[in-house]
Amino acid sequence: MSDKTEVNLTGVKQNKSVWLVKVPKYLSQQWDKATEKGEVGKITIGKKQGKTEVHFSLDEDLTGLDAVGEQDASLRVPRDHPFTMHPVGGQSMAVFSQSDTVTVFVVDEISLEGLVVHRAECRPVVNDNYMKLKKLQIQESMKPQRLSQQLERAVTNVFKPVANHDFNLEYEKKKKSEGKMVRADRQLVLDMLFSAFEKHQYYNIKDLVDITKQPVTYLKEIMREIGTYNSKGAHKSTWELKSEYRHYQSAEDEDTQTS
Repeated sequence: MSDKTEVNLTGVKQNKSVWLVKVPKYLSQQWDKATEKGEVGKITIGKKQGKTEVHFSLDEDLTGLDAVGEQDASLRVPRDHPFTMHPVGGQSMAVFSQSDTVTVFVVDEISLEGLVVHRAECRPVVNDNYMKLKKLQIQESMKPQRLSQQLERAVTNVFKPVANHDFNLEYEKKKKSEGKMVRADRQLVLDMLFSAFEKHQYYNIKDLVDITKQPVTYLKEIMREIGTYNSKGAHKSTWELKSEYRHYQSAEDEDTQTS
């Protein structure tokens, strides 16, 4: 961890201006292959019909691709990249760099390189070579990160058999604690309940337990949200759905509308 952080504002004092340019991923990967003081390409700036045109040309030595599968040997990284210019607008943006300076203390020196005066996108010229490159990139991205391998003989020096796995023990413990019934996903229980109430209007809690195979406390918790418990009348000690969840009219609803 750094003991000290300093900000070098020389870039502000020298009134440095910088461009903020977005480049394709493959282009930055090719730049990484250049030597420390090597040339990565050339930028030309000109004017056409009163408009500024900027063009980047990748160095010929950096257009080669690393061997990937059964790729075409003639496939190269595009060289020509015209810039698409964008206004900076009212934004104030700057470029910073960071370097470690080792003296008595380890100092993280942060330098302000300059203020952004132009924004641009570096885009390749779309041709057959570029489309082949994109196809290759898509194929590489679709390759599985992990591969399964069939073993000709069992590996005995790595994996040791156990009498029972932890997740099985946890499942058994949970079953005992909830009367041999494990809570299912809430939406799954709701689907089973709605399906049951499509067949009959009233159910007692024992029948609902048999249908859903769920713990009584869990089932009552759900039924209090979607249902009404009849504590008296002809359907005493049964549950029915609340009116907003019913697709039918109860006798009480029909009597209300008739009156």
